[in-house]
Amino acid sequence: MPRNARLPTEIRRLLDDRMNARAARDWSRADALRDEIAALGWEVQDGSLGSTARPSLPGEPLSSHGGSPEDLAAVLGNPATVAASVQVVADEHRDDLWRLLAGLVTHPPSVTWELVVVANAPSFDVDPLTALVADVPSTVLRATERLGWADSRNLGMRRSSGAVTVIVDTSIEPTGDFLAPLVGAFDDASIGIAGGWGVRSGDGRQFHDAPPGEVDAVEGYCLAIRREALRAVGGFDRRFRFYRNADLDLSFAVRDAGWRAVRTAPLPLVQHEHRGYTSLPEAERDRLSRRNFYRFLDHWGDRRDLLLEPEEQ
Repeated sequence: MPRNARLPTEIRRLLDDRMNARAARDWSRADALRDEIAALGWEVQDGSLGSTARPSLPGEPLSSHGGSPEDLAAVLGNPATVAASVQVVADEHRDDLWRLLAGLVTHPPSVTWELVVVANAPSFDVDPLTALVADVPSTVLRATERLGWADSRNLGMRRSSGAVTVIVDTSIEPTGDFLAPLVGAFDDASIGIAGGWGVRSGDGRQFHDAPPGEVDAVEGYCLAIRREALRAVGGFDRRFRFYRNADLDLSFAVRDAGWRAVRTAPLPLVQHEHRGYTSLPEAERDRLSRRNFYRFLDHWGDRRDLLLEPEEQ
């Protein structure tokens, strides 16, 4: 199926017009067409294979949850200033954040990096903890009300200055320099997303752990995305207020935009208890997981062309 075949006729027409404007380097016309598409309820996504669009994501703007204008201003359009941005969300579980940051201090990365912490209306003061990494540039973005999972991640990602942005869950403990081999995966210009854990699927419904190499999706415990790929897809679908399956959705968006996804060789990382999973009653996390998976299927359920090894139907 052609990439934009399922889009409404008017949206396809506007995307074609915008593609022609971009080819002619008529950027003002291209921006005006983007705005026109947005006014019709669609969000443009640019990638190496061209442009497509998805329904605009509903919900309140981030500004309604507090935060300064400086925090909310995206810097992704600027050139990268470091090799990697390590992006962490702090809300509960102070000791988990301390363990992650202490691991970074004990095993300092050999590449240039920065720390971006989203203080997601946390139950503790993050400043004494971020002081642990005083030797690297650090940014703390503060939300006065609790953001959903995707919104909190997007806030940090849009403020990242790295050639690669690495989102890390606080269940992860570094036991060595994990950033250097992770950033090294992007020496291959075809790689848009990479991480220490990855999955494959034959039908787009059931996913299983995959060995190192190319994968259908990278898991979000430690997920790195190329700056250009992040610009193209715009981050996570903000309707993922719970974390599960948001990594699948982002991985497929990056791959649909023309890049590949890889699981690296094992990284020096230890996984501890994942609080986002264990802190909820089983029935509630199952409900939220199913709802997120339906969102994923709504976006990608018929895109068997994005599966590396699709099963015969």
